[in-house]
Amino acid sequence: MFRHLKNDMQAVLDRDPAARTAIEVLLCYPGYRAVRRHRRAHWFFKHNFKLIARIISERTRRLTGIDIHPGATIGEGLFIDHGTGVVIGETTEIGNNVTIYQGATLGGTGKDTGKRHPTIGNNVMVSSGAKILGPFKVGDNSKIGAGAVVLEEVPPNCTVVGIPGRVVRVNNKPCNPMDSMDQALPDPVLTELQRLCVRLSELERKVGKE
Repeated sequence: MFRHLKNDMQAVLDRDPAARTAIEVLLCYPGYRAVRRHRRAHWFFKHNFKLIARIISERTRRLTGIDIHPGATIGEGLFIDHGTGVVIGETTEIGNNVTIYQGATLGGTGKDTGKRHPTIGNNVMVSSGAKILGPFKVGDNSKIGAGAVVLEEVPPNCTVVGIPGRVVRVNNKPCNPMDSMDQALPDPVLTELQRLCVRLSELERKVGKE
């Protein structure tokens, strides 16, 4: 636990140019405070002291504005910047060196049982207001844009933006979201347009035969 806390503090110092000293991070950063208290709550949760775990997590939410369920599994070096309004669900799994900005939600859709929340890979950035909902994985080194709503798995090394979320960059290179479904998350509007184009082609062929 102490190794995790040291790495969490170093993550803040490395990724936030406004963080000047370890003492400042310890006393003034609600994101670091929330992660520190979560690690304690998670220990109680794993050892079946679930009520104590929930009491710690609810107290943390009131103190920091950050809601992390004690069942969530968090790797090393998590940096929650600003933090107000961040929500992390019970079965969420977060890898190492992840950055999460204010207002982000790692939640469920209400339709799943068991594993209900996302798995976030290593070195992922979740921008402010992003919503990642469901039991799928966001691949290593990916970036989720501000306000994006992600409902499907994201491959590694991708940048996702929009509602619903669409892959717009792969390996830091722009991609055409119309190229293939392998490079774009499902878009109901695009799917309907494609269906209408197929139907129009069929009608044109029928008119041509007549």
